[in-house]
Amino acid sequence: MRIVTYNINGITARLPNLLRWLDETKPDVVCLQELKAPQDKFPELDIRSAGYHAIWHGQKSWNGVAILSRHEPPVEVRRVLPGDPEDLHSRYIEATVGDLLIGCLYLPNGNPAPGPKFDYKLQWMERLIVHGAELVKSERPVILAGDYNVIPTPEDVYKPERWVDDALFRVETREAFGRLMSQGWTDAIRARHPGETIYTFWDYFRNAYERDAGLRIDHLLLNPAAVSRLVDARVDRHVRGWERPSDHAPTWVELR
Repeated sequence: MRIVTYNINGITARLPNLLRWLDETKPDVVCLQELKAPQDKFPELDIRSAGYHAIWHGQKSWNGVAILSRHEPPVEVRRVLPGDPEDLHSRYIEATVGDLLIGCLYLPNGNPAPGPKFDYKLQWMERLIVHGAELVKSERPVILAGDYNVIPTPEDVYKPERWVDDALFRVETREAFGRLMSQGWTDAIRARHPGETIYTFWDYFRNAYERDAGLRIDHLLLNPAAVSRLVDARVDRHVRGWERPSDHAPTWVELR
């Protein structure tokens, strides 16, 4: 079973690429981020025609998350990360798909840092840590999939010395991510490919993709029940090279 996280960077603009990729790879579950579309503008009919059920939480111009499933409809559990009833950003949706529990997240970027946006990022991460502490203990397989906007280590970024003051790589960000991981989560990509240079994002500027000047910020975290079924994890990096692509590439995990 293949579960994918993919920051689509505007589902309206990238719909042809999304449909092409779905047809070519036929993943079982897809977690999308950064829809940049209000709730009523999600292309439900196109997604259904491609063979997928979908739930989504849209937001005009910004954010937005969705879970697609090829075999059975995802059953929504929640569409807001707990901990702040006044947070109106559409950044989290959680559902069961068969025996899996899947959280799809779009963690705040946080730049410029320091500042209010960075404070919001760290507050959001604290809420994720609290919620993650409950999810990781589940007896059913749990996957937290999404664009974390976190570069975990210097090995996960091209020229890390240029990123020390960026919200994605600041010490506070990596420390918070480390506390989440210490609950017992496993980074699927690193579990399968320790030490390899693997990126999931390449900026549109300065020929970043062609130079492979990337970042690894899209992660699939598995609880112990999911790790026991881990087969493989990779990045469909060639999709980033298509015409009018997202700046992210689909990143996936395969479970028995």
